[in-house]
Parts: sequence; structure tokens; C-alpha cells
Amino acid sequence: MNLFSFLLNSEELISKGGLLLVCIIVFAESGIFFCFFLPGDYLLFTAGMFCGLGFIKFPVIVLLASILGSAVAGNYTGYFFGKYLGQRLMKMKDGFLFKKSFLTNTEKAFQQYGGNALIVGRFLPMIRTFAPILAGISRMPHLRFAVYNIAGAALWVNSLCLIGYFLGKEYPEIINYVEYIIVGFIILTSLAVGNSILKLRKKASSES
Repeated sequence: MNLFSFLLNSEELISKGGLLLVCIIVFAESGIFFCFFLPGDYLLFTAGMFCGLGFIKFPVIVLLASILGSAVAGNYTGYFFGKYLGQRLMKMKDGFLFKKSFLTNTEKAFQQYGGNALIVGRFLPMIRTFAPILAGISRMPHLRFAVYNIAGAALWVNSLCLIGYFLGKEYPEIINYVEYIIVGFIILTSLAVGNSILKLRKKASSES
């Protein structure tokens, strides 16, 4: 429980682990199926904010390039896992760190958005992790996957990190409200995921 608490506390995580730990977590959450619970959106925002405040001792361009590379590499890991080992995952039983519904909800997202699910899914927890795996299972052509992967990662990383960076740069007092910002991110992403799942289920029921 202490480990989970630490991993979900982006402020403590960044202050103790720095940019390297941020990159490792982004890599893991972007394509390793049992790491879906790791912080994503608010970790990027907090990393950008800490860079703007000077707590991360790297230029913002280094921050962006490092996290972007980790996000792209993580998706490639998920893609090749799905391509070569995905059928085993499809046959797995529900457990503490895996539910079959994670895959089925992501599969519905692919049916609705096509390859754009790799871009839209970057902003949705769980779908962000399982989308590249489903792309591999469905044998999406490598070049097509690469385009969606890089475009989605660039949009996700640059938007969240830069918003945090400029807010930290212009409004240093924002550090006093980090907890509220993180809670806000959790609420917004949870609502977004719930809304997406409801839409996908409604569409599936109307087509059946």
C-alpha cells in the first residue's frame, strides 16, 4: 500500500525520483498491461509545472523530448506484446491487476474511432494502456501504428506538460494547490472514461 501511495503521489514521486522516474512510469503506463493504474495525465502536468518552477533541473525541451520518447517506446512495447503474445492475454482470467473488460472497452473504442483510438486514448486512463496492445492483436500495419503512436504521444505530452510548465512559470504560487489540481484531474479523467464507456455500450446495444 505504501508503494501504491507513492506511485500515485505525483508531487512526491517527481521530487524523489526526478525526470528518470517520470519517464519510467510513462513508459510502463503506455503499454505494459498491468501498469494501467499508474498516474499519467496529472503526472505530466505536475512534471511540467515543476520544471517551470525550477524543481526539475532540466530545460523544458529536454523534459518534453525525454517523456515523449518514453511514451512512444511504451506504446511500441504494448504493440509488439499484443502482436506476439496478445492471444494469451485475451484468454487470461480476471485478476487483481487485470479485467477482461479493460480489453473489451478498448476494443469498442477501436470500433468507434479506428486508429484514432490511439490518439484519443492517450487522454483516457486504461484505454491509454490497452490501445497499443489491441493494435498489435489486430495486426495494425506498422507504419500506420507509428503515425498514430507518435501523433498521439506528441499531443498528449506537449499539451499537458506545457500547460503545467507555463502555469508554474507565470504563477509560482500554484505549488500550494497541487493536491487540488490532482484531485481535479482524477475527477475529469474518471468522468471522461465513464462517459466514453457509456457511449460505447449504448452504441453496441443499439447495433445489436
